[in-house]
Amino acid sequence: MTEARDLDEILYPPLEPYAHGRLDVGDGQLIYWEEAGNPDGKPVVFVHGGPGGGIIPAYRRYFDPTRYRVVLFDQRGCGHSLPHAAEPAADLSTNTTWHLVADMEKLREARGIESWQVFGGSWGSALALAYAETHPERVTELVLRGIFTLRRSEIDWYYNGGAAHLAPEWWEKFCAPLPDGFDGDRVAKFHELLFDPDPAVHLPAGVAWSTWEAATSSLEFSADHVADFAVPEFAVAFARIENHYFVNGGWMAEGQLLAEVDKIRHIPGVIVQGRYDLPCPVTTADALHRAWPEADYHVVLAGHAAGEPAIAAELVAATDRFAGR
Repeated sequence: MTEARDLDEILYPPLEPYAHGRLDVGDGQLIYWEEAGNPDGKPVVFVHGGPGGGIIPAYRRYFDPTRYRVVLFDQRGCGHSLPHAAEPAADLSTNTTWHLVADMEKLREARGIESWQVFGGSWGSALALAYAETHPERVTELVLRGIFTLRRSEIDWYYNGGAAHLAPEWWEKFCAPLPDGFDGDRVAKFHELLFDPDPAVHLPAGVAWSTWEAATSSLEFSADHVADFAVPEFAVAFARIENHYFVNGGWMAEGQLLAEVDKIRHIPGVIVQGRYDLPCPVTTADALHRAWPEADYHVVLAGHAAGEPAIAAELVAATDRFAGR
């Protein structure tokens, strides 16, 4: 069973980039990018989650390095991109879904790529859909995981009480920075805390927000993952960017990504979803597949994280299958 396999048996070996740099995309933003694998291989762009999560070396390993030209990038405000959202004077006014879609096009053009496979999970699945629905002619295939579409019901489930029933001990920690007895919109209240200039206010709020996600993102709890998400600079940037997107509904009409799926139904696609995904419940993946029945749909025994073996196995199978197209 794939659930019992070790992750290192599923992913390709660790891989170093052969090129990297920062691309000036305007608005004072420098986007970090890197390429790995075969420079003459099939182009694929890795769209990370969050928003605000950034890329890590393991993300290069979902693709056969002999057959893929793997392009990865840190979205605005996070990772090695500049300026960083953890900075005291961070301005996120030009950090929106549509700025990121435009950034992806600028990166594609700068790297001399005609079209590419788009691979994204969690928030990355939302951005991948937004990009593909805007530029379908530039997408050869879509490989999506842990589906998220920014509908208000999805945000409320995770931040306003639904998911609390499955992780009460971490819900208590998540709510700790809020006023005693607070029972309003936690996303809006966290927005006040995260953008307060006082580190005594925004730092604990950032750690609470980020570690809630880290603690609930996999079927098996990982203390190391929580510790990584508690690092102050990462936590504040991650929380600020996510909250900024969620408060603003991704700058999309409610349900827009699902409503516009007809634009991409001709594109070969794979949807991989954990049955017990707490941040992004299977109902959203099911809604996407109902709108896009042509896509291959795999529901596996896992939570949310791309690194869970059952999810990783399906993702690698998908990229292997598409490598020769």
